Amino acid sequence: MIRYAIPLCLLLAPQMGSSYPMDGYAETGIRRLEGSRLMQTGEIAGSRQPAGAMLPTAMVNLRLVDQPDFKVPPPDPAFSRQIEALLGKDVDRYGITVLDVSDPDRPRYAEVNGDYRQNVGSVGKLVAALGLFQALADAWPDESDRLHVLRERVVTADEFSHWDHHTVMFFDPQSLEVSRRTIGDGDRATLWEYLDWMLSPSSNSAAGMVMREALLIRQFGASYPPSEIVAKRFFDETSKQELTKLFSRTFEAPLIRNGIDLSEFRQGSFFTARGKVIVPGTGSSYATADSLMRFAVLMEKGQLVDRFTSLQLKRLLYLTERRIRYASSPELRNAVVYFKSGSLYSCIKEEGFSCGKYKGNAKNYMNSFAIIESPVLEPRLHYMVMLVSNVLRKNSAVDHQALGSGIHQVIKAANEPRIQTEPAEN
Repeated sequence: MIRYAIPLCLLLAPQMGSSYPMDGYAETGIRRLEGSRLMQTGEIAGSRQPAGAMLPTAMVNLRLVDQPDFKVPPPDPAFSRQIEALLGKDVDRYGITVLDVSDPDRPRYAEVNGDYRQNVGSVGKLVAALGLFQALADAWPDESDRLHVLRERVVTADEFSHWDHHTVMFFDPQSLEVSRRTIGDGDRATLWEYLDWMLSPSSNSAAGMVMREALLIRQFGASYPPSEIVAKRFFDETSKQELTKLFSRTFEAPLIRNGIDLSEFRQGSFFTARGKVIVPGTGSSYATADSLMRFAVLMEKGQLVDRFTSLQLKRLLYLTERRIRYASSPELRNAVVYFKSGSLYSCIKEEGFSCGKYKGNAKNYMNSFAIIESPVLEPRLHYMVMLVSNVLRKNSAVDHQALGSGIHQVIKAANEPRIQTEPAEN
């Protein structure tokens, strides 16, 4: 089991930032990371992050990579009852799985309606990332070639990015100017940066561009990137039927190849309206808590495509911007959190009911993918939570925040006797 103990002064040292993780600018060229790092050190104005967001890149590790044969154990009845008790009277509107690997020799698993399936919104961007990384691995088995493409390929936003309300952070390392806005036509950034924008602030526009590039890599292989003229001609002149088949090879085949059942996890379309018109998808999008847990375990074992892909994806999921929803639980402030969330809600007219954000009465989907390592200085708790819910008329963002606190308390209480007797490792 990997442990690390870091003095607080080192965590807060100027050379360590927070995002990707924050010190990743030199390796990735993601400019946002440098802006976040300078905010953290006070060199430019901006929000600072909690200690849990301060790990340097070298300390973001795959937790199960030394256990390649690890399998999720059968659900523990008592553990499952503890998790179920947190859900209240609307238990049938939740699907949740919790894997506690704090003691890797005695993993515990809780499951409540693990096969409950619904649209998981932006959590489906994990599939977009997987499709891109699988295409990269197939075209360039050498990791250095993949890193070169991610860092050097400059992508120009076009109609595939139309449109989105999510803003992203733009940072100029020369002028030190920071701005935050939606992605617009003509915005140029590297493939790494579009991946970061897709998974960190969850930009649908960025997802549209990532998915476009994944299709092009799958189509052109090691000849990628084609010129913009060739790429446009390809999308304009290829039949919709053939584009749908390409979509399936790019975003469905990788799930199957990695052992994920398409009946349980699928992203069946683009995240942008225009992208859906240009490249028709394969149908509906959904996931279950069970399938999300399998995805997470494969990643932690280094077996999601390969170890390179698994580690890069975990780094991209490291939460170093503002904590929201499940991740905003006060219990997790001093925890390292790897996170993706997604929501969809809608309302119909109902007497006495006031529609609000994340508080729909027709649908109220909220979904959380979370990996927790706590506390940040000397993590003794390691667990994964996959949570989907559709509890109507209830603020689902607050609900997931409360569940984050409740689950952490359950995990902490179960591991307290072991932690008190186990010597710290340096």
